Amino acid sequence: MGTDGYDRYREEVIGRANVADTAELVDFYHDLEAQHAGALWTVANKIEPWEPATESVPIVWRYDRLRGHVLRALDLVTPEQAGRRVVYLANPGRRDVTAAVGWLYSGIQVMGPGEVASSHRHSASALRFIMEGSGAFTNVDGHKMTLGRNDFVLTPNGTWHEHGVSEDGTVCTWQDGLDIPLMNALDANFYEVHPELQQKVGFPIDDSTATWGNAALRPAGETWSKRYSPLLKYEWEPTYEALCRYARVTEGSPYDGLHMDYVNPHTGGPPMTTMGASMQMLRPGQHTKAHREVGSFVYQCAKGSGHSIVGGQRLDWKERDIFVVPSWMWHEHVNGSDREDACLFSFHDLPVMRALGLYRVEGLTINDGYQPLIAA
Repeated sequence: MGTDGYDRYREEVIGRANVADTAELVDFYHDLEAQHAGALWTVANKIEPWEPATESVPIVWRYDRLRGHVLRALDLVTPEQAGRRVVYLANPGRRDVTAAVGWLYSGIQVMGPGEVASSHRHSASALRFIMEGSGAFTNVDGHKMTLGRNDFVLTPNGTWHEHGVSEDGTVCTWQDGLDIPLMNALDANFYEVHPELQQKVGFPIDDSTATWGNAALRPAGETWSKRYSPLLKYEWEPTYEALCRYARVTEGSPYDGLHMDYVNPHTGGPPMTTMGASMQMLRPGQHTKAHREVGSFVYQCAKGSGHSIVGGQRLDWKERDIFVVPSWMWHEHVNGSDREDACLFSFHDLPVMRALGLYRVEGLTINDGYQPLIAA
C-alpha cells in the first residue's frame, strides 16, 4: 500500500471507525448515554489524536491597543476591591477555560504609586515580567525585591507574595504568567489570603539577587532545599549582557537565534517545577527557520520589533506586545530591523512536558525550513 493509500486507510478505517449508524447501533448509543457511558469507536480520534490537536490559536495582543484599557482600570477599581487589578488575555480558541494558550494564563497588571495589593498564596506557580513604570516591588516569603523594566520575577507556588509601587514611583504595569489552567484541570488549586493582609519583610532588600545572582559564583556554605530557584529576580541588564557575550562566540540556533534559559542557580534546572522561561536575541535582519515543539509558549517582545510566523500566520510585534505559540505548531521569528537586535522573552510549560517524558521537537524540512504564509 502506497503512502497516500495508507493515509486514507488511517483516516477512514483506523482513525474514524468504519461503522455505519444502523438503527440498532443508534439505540445502543442512546442506551449507553443513559448509563453515562459511550462507545469508544465513535470518539477515538477525538480523545486520542494522531498528534497534538490544540484548540489554542496564534494571536498577538498589541500593548498600545490594550494600554489605555489597562490604565482605565486604575480609576474603576482599587486593589482592595479587585484583589488583583489585572486585564487577562483570552485565547479565542479556548472557550472552555481562561487561558492565553494551552494551559497557561497571562494577564497585564497595573498599580499606581503608594498602592499595595494584599498578600496571598496559591497552588499555581506565577511569574512577572515588568513592562513599564518605576518603583514597583514584590515581597515573596519576606524577600522584598525592587523591580525594573524587563526584570523577570518568580512567585513560586505556595509562597506568600504581594506587589506594590512605592509612594515616589510611577504607574507600573507588568505581565503576569501563571499555570492556573493546569492547576484547575488537575483539581489541585488552592488560594489563600494572608491573615494579616500584608507580610513583613524578613530579609535585606534584594537579598535574593545579591546572594544568588552572581552568574558563575555561588555563595560558599549556602544551602537551599526548596523546589524552586533561590534567585527570585532575574534582572534585565545582566541578561542582555549575557546574550551579547554569547553572540560574540556563536551563531546560535537556526530555529531560535541566540537563545538562553533562565535557570535555578542551585540545580541548573528550570526556575520552577511547572514553568520555564527564556530570553532570545535575533540579530539584525535574522529570519529563523521553522520548528515545532510539544509545549505552549507565551512571548513578550523585550526589545526591538519584528514578526513571527505561527501556523502559517504572520504576527507582527514590537516592544511589550505579547503573542503565543500553541503546542506542536510550526513557528519562526524575524527581526524587522537590519541595524538593531531584537529580544523576545518567553515562558512555557516545557518543565511539565519533560518531567512527564512528553517533550518532542522537530524542524521543518521542506521549503528550505520556512513556512508558506496562509492568506488572511
